[in-house]
This record gives sequence, C-alpha cells and structure tokens, in this order.
Amino acid sequence: VESLDPEFGSRASGHIGWGRFPSEEPIMSAIISLLTIIPSDYRNEVVLITAGPTHEAIDPVRYIANRSSGKMGYALAQAAQKRKAKVVLVIGPTSLTPPPGIHTIPVTTAEEMRDAVHKHFERATVVIMPAAVADYRPDQPAETKLKKQGQEPMSLKLSSTPDILTSLALQKSGQFMVGFAAETDNLIEEATRKLKAKGLDMIVANDVTKPGAGFGSDTNAAVVLDTHGIVEDIPLMPKRDMAMKILDIIRLRLDHQKQTLHTV
Repeated sequence: VESLDPEFGSRASGHIGWGRFPSEEPIMSAIISLLTIIPSDYRNEVVLITAGPTHEAIDPVRYIANRSSGKMGYALAQAAQKRKAKVVLVIGPTSLTPPPGIHTIPVTTAEEMRDAVHKHFERATVVIMPAAVADYRPDQPAETKLKKQGQEPMSLKLSSTPDILTSLALQKSGQFMVGFAAETDNLIEEATRKLKAKGLDMIVANDVTKPGAGFGSDTNAAVVLDTHGIVEDIPLMPKRDMAMKILDIIRLRLDHQKQTLHTV
C-alpha cells in the first residue's frame, strides 16, 4: 500500500489549508515508482542535497544570480527518496514545485543556504551539493531601489560569499561528500582542483557549453572524479537517469568504505 499526503491549498469548504487531494504529478510519480524496480539500498542513509541558485540582493528589486534551474538537485532528491533514503533538500529560488514527501528547506542567499546545510550536516551520511551558489554579493545592498542616473556608469563593490563546501569539510565526521563543478573550459583540471581544495570524496563535473548539458536543460552529461582520478564518463541523458547513475557510484564507494572498515 502506498499512501500520499494531502496537499495545501484551497479546499471545497472555501478555506485554505491542508486537505486537498494530491495533484496529478505526485500521483503519477508514486505509480511509476511502484511499477519500477528500484533498489532500497539507501534505506539507512540520510542524504542532504542542495539545489538551485542563490540570490544576492543589490537593492529590493535587483539581485546577483546565475542560470541554475535546480533540476539536477531535484532529480537527485527524488532518486534518493525512491531508494528509501531520508532526504533533506535545501533549495534556492527556483520555479520548480518542491518534490512531494521530501523535507524541503527554501533559502534565498548563500548565507541562508550555509546555515541550513550546517544545521542538518551532523546527522547526514551523504552530502550532495549541486547548487550553484553565487560567488560574490554586494557589500552594502541598498534599502531602496537604486535609480538610473542618465547614462552614467554605476559600480558595485562585491565581496565573497561563504564557501559552504570548505566550511563543511572542517566539520566532517564520516559524511561522504559530493561536489559539482559547472565549467566552460579546462573541465578535468578545474574539477580536480576543487575536489582537493574543498576536501571532497567525489565531484561531478560538466561542461555547460555543450548542447543539452547547460543550465535549465532536462538532460546532462558529466565526468565523475574521485581522489584517484576519473571514475566514470557519463554520456548525455535525462537528469533523472543521471541522478540514479550518480547514486549508483556513491553506493559503490560507501559499500567499499564499509568493507574496508570491517576488514580493519
């Protein structure tokens, strides 16, 4: 028996609240899951995932952001849920509907994402970070809308946002950490540098200039690396399939770690 939770919204009584019949998307997702043989190999894992961009305010109207849609993070969260993991999804601003049945924490800025991730990091066993966090933010966001002064140029003074992965590495206590690298050139070199600099166990690198593999696409292609080098070259495929493939690779690494510890 598979039961779905009621949804929040306008009810027949005229009130707004919990109690609406589930919409088509979660019903179809549940049906597909029941008809598809999916392993329950993450049953004992708590998977912490980030998704989407962050927005760093310039003024109440404008912000610094990037082109991330959040689709890869959502696909990973849904795949982990199907494999029976306890999933915590920290999401930046996106147009996507939060996956049903997943503990979802919406955030806006890099600082808010850092705080949310740190709050749940200790109980996580696997941490997957595909979110495209803004690298810089305005030093002093304006409290009111900045007005255009004719054709005069305007300068913004920027400072670095928190490096979430590096800060997590300092608190790491057995979590398997996976980062993402969206690059336009020197893909393997940049991914290897980030892997080492941020204390990761694995990194998923993709060239966003390739057709079908950029931000906002429903498909992706990537190269997976760990501390020993290239693990696998994943060809172009739907992000939901890539999410399952990434979880397969992580599962192999987790099982190997457990076997090593048991042997020792």
